[in-house]
Amino acid sequence: MPPAVRAPEPLALLPAWLKAQAVNVTRHAAGLRSFTRDEFGTGAASPTEGHIQAANDLMTTLRKQLLQMTRRVSTAANEAIKSPDSRRLTNVVELKDAAHRWVQAIETVWDFYFELFGQRQTRFADWLLSCDRIALDCYQYSYLGIGIAKTIPAPPAFSYMRTGFSPATFRRSVPLQRLGRLRNPFPLIQLPYHRLMNPWTLGAVLHEVSHNLQNDLGLDQAVPDAIEKRLLAAGIPAGVARTWKGWNRETFADMAGLLFGGPAIVASLMDVVGRSRANTMTFHDGAAHPTPFLRTFLSCELLRRMGFDADAKAFSKTWSRLYPLTASTQIPRAMLSTFADAHAIVVDTICYTKYETLGNRTLAEVIRFEPKEQVMIEEAATRLANGTDPGVVPERFLIPAARLAFDRKLARPGVITKNFYAELARR
Repeated sequence: MPPAVRAPEPLALLPAWLKAQAVNVTRHAAGLRSFTRDEFGTGAASPTEGHIQAANDLMTTLRKQLLQMTRRVSTAANEAIKSPDSRRLTNVVELKDAAHRWVQAIETVWDFYFELFGQRQTRFADWLLSCDRIALDCYQYSYLGIGIAKTIPAPPAFSYMRTGFSPATFRRSVPLQRLGRLRNPFPLIQLPYHRLMNPWTLGAVLHEVSHNLQNDLGLDQAVPDAIEKRLLAAGIPAGVARTWKGWNRETFADMAGLLFGGPAIVASLMDVVGRSRANTMTFHDGAAHPTPFLRTFLSCELLRRMGFDADAKAFSKTWSRLYPLTASTQIPRAMLSTFADAHAIVVDTICYTKYETLGNRTLAEVIRFEPKEQVMIEEAATRLANGTDPGVVPERFLIPAARLAFDRKLARPGVITKNFYAELARR
């Protein structure tokens, strides 16, 4: 028979357990290491040094506080081993619990970036790289268009894939819940898989980039204030003016996205807002997004101002046939009765009003789109469909080019998708 195993004396377990708590939290802190670029690949789709460094800087700040806590746990454990009275033992478990909660919080941040960067090692790497390059093109074009020198924002926007219905963005320096309310170090553009696989729907990239540009160009306060002021001056009721002011961010993103990509972006917008009648026509008081029914007409007004009157009429007529306005609509009467004047003022305020932060230029002057740009896009659409080099066309124009190729049936959807990503990935 094997010898009987003696149960350890209860007090003999205590020093070992106390020592283990100090070792555990110290190893936890050491395990939350910094990232290296090579671990996420070395190709063009890999996170840049800037993205890796920004994430590591955030982790370093968190780890410094954790290391201070681990030292307190170690000190308290050693004191309790020497003299295990109730006060010292309570101090150990309280400090250990606080350190454990901090470890969990840091692990959440570490895991977020690990997943974010890890997507660049999957078969979707080139898709995400393509969206990065479109976002970078939008930023470069905007900063070249402003009339004054501005500090160059860095790192650039970073795209990632996430399940869900709608794209989203997380702006630079905005506290994020998933980062423990810490400030986001670079813009994030979240894209659903179904959008990525259908690049003619990626007008959303231009929209999400524009959210970030509104902040980085210093228009996040100037635009809403100007909208409210001009509407009130035009006799629009105060409640209606406040609603339009609250809609400023989404309206700005729609308008800037259209300036980046031209008429085809309206078709992409209609993909998003064209849902059931209940979803498209319902008014939500205090919502950040304009009532979807109204968003398309805002874009049509901007198209008209840009010189694309025929396109504006065609989109407006199609939208009205899809969603005829009836007496049963929930949109407040005050919104509808003032819409003709109000939406024209809003478009003019966002796109055709000079702002000091733009070097006393308008947004339409900074992000210039004229009929000649549309000619470039139409030629690129044919080349994209044929699989030939689209030439020096800017990255942002490949989204509307894919849309035109798709709508005009210049090639099968799979061919358009393949050629779209192949062109952007090779640049």
